Amino acid sequence: MLLAADVGNTEITLGLFVGDRLIAHWRVTTVTTRTPDEWAAMLTSFLTHAGHSPHEVRAAVQASVTPPVTEVLAEGIEVALGFSPVQVGPDSPLPIVLDVDEPHSVGADRVVNTLAAKEIYGRDTVIVDFGTATTFDCITKDGTFLGGVIAPGVHTAADNLTRRAAKLPSTELVPPERVIGRRTEDCIRAGVLLGTADAVDGLVRRIKAEWPGSDTPYVVATGGLAGTIAPLCQEIEAVEPHLTLLGLKLAAVALGLAW
Repeated sequence: MLLAADVGNTEITLGLFVGDRLIAHWRVTTVTTRTPDEWAAMLTSFLTHAGHSPHEVRAAVQASVTPPVTEVLAEGIEVALGFSPVQVGPDSPLPIVLDVDEPHSVGADRVVNTLAAKEIYGRDTVIVDFGTATTFDCITKDGTFLGGVIAPGVHTAADNLTRRAAKLPSTELVPPERVIGRRTEDCIRAGVLLGTADAVDGLVRRIKAEWPGSDTPYVVATGGLAGTIAPLCQEIEAVEPHLTLLGLKLAAVALGLAW
């Protein structure tokens, strides 16, 4: 079995693979104060509840954009499994090209998404990843990362709005039935969710207008809120919530891991 860990600023997504098949996955809050032993206990609990033993896991791979957690989680994985995860990032020897001005600054999640787009879709692709930030990864069919866009994430924008405006309450982010809200909560939902959807559509159209070559890129959504935002968008053509985990599995293959 292979354990894959996608470490984000807000959440960490963990996936368990048997061969090419994702058989279990978990999403936990990113907490910088957890100790390696706490991470190990959590991982062991997840595996046990899924009906598996840590001894069945033969390899682990990790992509992180949160330095304070990277090493501590890696130590926790070593405590739980008996070995450290292989770290994936812009310096990893993967069959992709980072065609940007500062390739070493490309986030590990965007590296993994590029590999996933190349191997899974095999066509020019824009990946819209709804995380702490909403990122737009522009990838050619041969696995060249062209760059993209980084915008505020949905929760980031909503939390900042309600924190800075004293009379605006925190609101569950479910799509409103109409744009014109008759209650404050509905007004916030419309502004945050419908505003995000329209921003995504507008940015994707701008990206398509600048796209090199004659092919029109395929637009795929991923990330924790992809299932909520994508139905509100016109430009998103598919949703793959586990794209980054699938990319991590492909990275493990490319790096020669066996499980």
